[in-house]
Amino acid sequence: MLPSPGTLHVAPKTLISASILLLGVAAIFAVLNLSKVRTLCASAAEVLTAHETAEKAIRKKEKELESRESALAAQQAKIADSDSRAAAAQERLTQILNEKKQLETKLEAKETEMTELQKQVEQNQPESGNPGAPSTIELQAQLDDARHQLESAEQEKALLAEKVQGLRERSSQLNEKTRRTAKLGIHGKIMAVNRAYNFVVLNLGDRNGIEPHSEMLILRDGTFIGKILISSVEPATAIGDIITSTLARGVQVQPGDIVIYAGSNS
Repeated sequence: MLPSPGTLHVAPKTLISASILLLGVAAIFAVLNLSKVRTLCASAAEVLTAHETAEKAIRKKEKELESRESALAAQQAKIADSDSRAAAAQERLTQILNEKKQLETKLEAKETEMTELQKQVEQNQPESGNPGAPSTIELQAQLDDARHQLESAEQEKALLAEKVQGLRERSSQLNEKTRRTAKLGIHGKIMAVNRAYNFVVLNLGDRNGIEPHSEMLILRDGTFIGKILISSVEPATAIGDIITSTLARGVQVQPGDIVIYAGSNS
């Protein structure tokens, strides 16, 4: 029988071949989709790992910043305490100098008194043939009294001289202590930075008490960012080498950064 007009006749073999072809295409897409899913899963895992690593790095950086802020606060407290002690030492030094001046004045007065007593002893020596002269007993009593006063004056002079010497030594010690502690309050700014040779120029110098081999803290907006080591000093300026190991990654020293005296390595 002939097929009626308008009816599409497909052979079974053709249908089977088409089905197999479609199944093959579907299998290929399935494999591709599976590979894509695995790639996406791997990418997601990498992103998650990177995110966790970044969070750990951020937490570590925050801890480092907290430690640096604590160290800076401790250093600032130390500087404030040193300023207070320097002021107290200066006040004590002024008091000692005033006391020393008073003692020196008193010592000079005692020396004058001793000179007068010496003259009095000489004047009280008996003169032969002087009818108006005092008796021997009176002269002896006056001489004994003058000698006693002279001995007392000598003893007091020795005590005063010893005390003045002690005060001078104490004054010298306080001067040295004041000079050392006052340095902890030295602060200035970085005027220029040479990145090629890794050094900076400061607006501080010998007149400010800066010495070679001194360390300076570098602050920016009140936050510690690193250290420098003074290599040479002029009257009004100084050059310091940047201690790169103290700088955080990505941080660079800039003109205008504040520097604070931290001590000497000499």
